Amino acid sequence: MRSIIRTVLLLMTPMMASASGDVPDVHVEVDLANIAGLQRGAQTFFNYCASCHSAKYQRYSRVAEDLELTYDQVAANMVFTGAKVTDHVVVAMTPEDGERWFGQAPPDLTLVGRSRGPEWLYAYLKSYHTDTSRPWGVNNPLLPGTAMPAVLASLQGEQEIDADGHLHLVTEGSLNEAEYDRLVTDLVNFLVYIGEPAKMVRGSIGVKVIMFLMLFTFLAYLLKREFWKDVH
Repeated sequence: MRSIIRTVLLLMTPMMASASGDVPDVHVEVDLANIAGLQRGAQTFFNYCASCHSAKYQRYSRVAEDLELTYDQVAANMVFTGAKVTDHVVVAMTPEDGERWFGQAPPDLTLVGRSRGPEWLYAYLKSYHTDTSRPWGVNNPLLPGTAMPAVLASLQGEQEIDADGHLHLVTEGSLNEAEYDRLVTDLVNFLVYIGEPAKMVRGSIGVKVIMFLMLFTFLAYLLKREFWKDVH
């Protein structure tokens, strides 16, 4: 019974997030067929996110296979904890250390793409602004009081928020606006991917099934004509 309840709640989470009114009015191009983009998103995730956030329901080896990478490439560029390539993506930081350093343990991100949605994630990663009242000197209007530092600030630059809630870039980062937009889009696509890796396979299988059904329908039509030609 408990497993059924957990499954129902998991399936309802994206709907509840959408119904909350917190989803920003932005559009994110989710393209799981863009392997190069997913590879860039994985690079950003493991370089900037995976030191604190795990993806414990995903294996490094699955990332390698789906993103057309070799095990050696994954081991050299994504595994920083001494884990094996066949292990799940976990972090060395303990929940106790995370709570002591950040006020709460950083959450696992395997399902964040499904629970929050790509639009919310995209807007969140672009909405950090300076706030001297916060421990890390930053805040985020999409998640006020966030405990997460602005880990991408060196890339995006620093932003301030005015009295009307508008964000303004005050210090430039190493990327221009278009480059940062692409980086965030690729990262969001990767987070969507790890939430449901089978979606990549399911999409390709779906196309093949539709093509088979169209061919079968055509052959069935020809067979029907052959059977009924003497009747007419």
